[in-house]
This record gives sequence, C-alpha cells and structure tokens, in this order.
Amino acid sequence: MISLPYQIVDVFTDRPFTGNPLAVVFDAQDLAAEQLQALAREFNLSETAFVLPPTTPEATYRARIFTTETELPFAGHPSVGAAVTFAERAGREPGALVQECGAGLLPIQVYEGGKATLTGGPATVGEALDPTNLLAAAGLTDEDFVGPAPRIAGCGLEFPFVSITRDALARAAGDAAAARAAGLFAVSLVAWDEANRVAHTRVFFGSGMVEDPATGSAALGLGVWLVASGLLPGEGESEYLVEQGHEMGRPSTVECRVTARGGTVVNATATGRVVPIARGEIAVPPFVG
Repeated sequence: MISLPYQIVDVFTDRPFTGNPLAVVFDAQDLAAEQLQALAREFNLSETAFVLPPTTPEATYRARIFTTETELPFAGHPSVGAAVTFAERAGREPGALVQECGAGLLPIQVYEGGKATLTGGPATVGEALDPTNLLAAAGLTDEDFVGPAPRIAGCGLEFPFVSITRDALARAAGDAAAARAAGLFAVSLVAWDEANRVAHTRVFFGSGMVEDPATGSAALGLGVWLVASGLLPGEGESEYLVEQGHEMGRPSTVECRVTARGGTVVNATATGRVVPIARGEIAVPPFVG
C-alpha cells in the first residue's frame, strides 16, 4: 500500500494540546484534488496542509489547504504550521520563505524555536453591515452588539467581523441553520479591549458553524476591520493581540501588526509558535475518476 509522511502540529501556541491542530502532509504532488480532500476528511481537523513543490521559481514551496469540506485559497494557521514544519523537515536555517498558495505568493519568516511570521495578502474591506444575521449565526441577539458596524474584511480570506460584549462572547454558540439562512460562510466575534489592544475572539465557520480555536487569517483580517472602524490608527504601524480558543479549552495567541496609510491597510502580519505533536504515515486513498 502506498503511503505519505505527515506530521501533526499545534499552531499559535507554545504548549502541546492547545492552539489549533494541523495535519501537514508531504510528497502528495501526484495526487488528485479528490484524494487530497479524502485525506483531509480522514484527519478530520479544521484544516490539512499539503506541502508540494512550487510551480514558480519565486516560491520556496507550494501549499494546498483543505478543510473537511473544501479547498481554501489561503488560511493562517495552516500557512504558519506548514512553513515551520517544512523548514524543520528540510533542515533549513531560520529565515525567509515564500509560500505559493491560492492567494498568491506570501512571505513567511521562520525563526528559531518554531516561531513564524506570516504576511497576509492584499487587504480588502466591505461596507457596513446589519449585525442581526451575524449575531443570530452565533446564537446571539442585537442586545449583545456594541459596535462599531460589522464589516467583511480580510487579507487573502475574508471574514465578517461583529463586535460584542465580553459576556456575550462566553455565551456564543454556532447556529448552523441561522448561518445557512443568511448565506454566511463564517462569523468572527470580537470583544475588543481598547486599553490593552487585545481582541478576545471566537470564530465559527463552515456549513455546521464549527468553532475554530485559532484562526490566523481572521486575525489578519481583524486588523483591517479595526483600522476601517477607527479602533486602530489610520496612519502608521499598530500592534495588537488576538486571544482565541479559551472557551474550547484550547487557548491560542496570535501576535499581529498592521500598517496603514491614509486610513487603508497596506500590510498585515500574524506571528505565532508551532508545537510538534505526532508524525507518521497515512495510506493514499484510491482515485475515483
């Protein structure tokens, strides 16, 4: 039976069995998308990253990222986890890598001790939204909303952000029926501590509104929303922390930095640590074509 090497790592944490678990699979360049999807379903984690040879000389490696349901153009914790795991497996010294993925070529700086900084893609931000449907998708009501206005924002993968009270954050629960009725792929809840520049967040996504313990792509997009909402300066560089996963018993921390000019975000980064958990080989699923 043919098999492929893989590793399991926890991302955006410095302790095992916290943060967001990720499967990183190598040597899968000869597999069809249907086989990659089958492997992601078998791991049954929020995402699985396949590290492949690049298709352009500007890239260090190529990453294809799958949830249990579909392929994503980009995601944060798979990008950070894949970069650190790739560098360690290849015996590379700490330094700059370029990840090729569906969102383009993304720079990632890998440091000693399993830490990496991901630079997001071009920032996007939408118009103000009515909070009602977003709140309903998380089992909340308009009374839990504190403003400013929700918006869809991102740096390669977009999320709708809605600001709520800290008490509401603890009570939130994904409501799949409400999310489907509103046509929502995801919702990111934010309880913003302005004095300390800390965002306490919960992210629900997918058709089942499954909760994610650490979402690097949402942490990047959050900076775009914070600038657009006037919660971070529209000029210069700002730092903020994202605390997530505490309600799930898998706490995570994402160190973020956003740079803005004229009220528009021109650069956003997310930094976190990666902890190795397991390694082995997994059988290749048959191709059905």
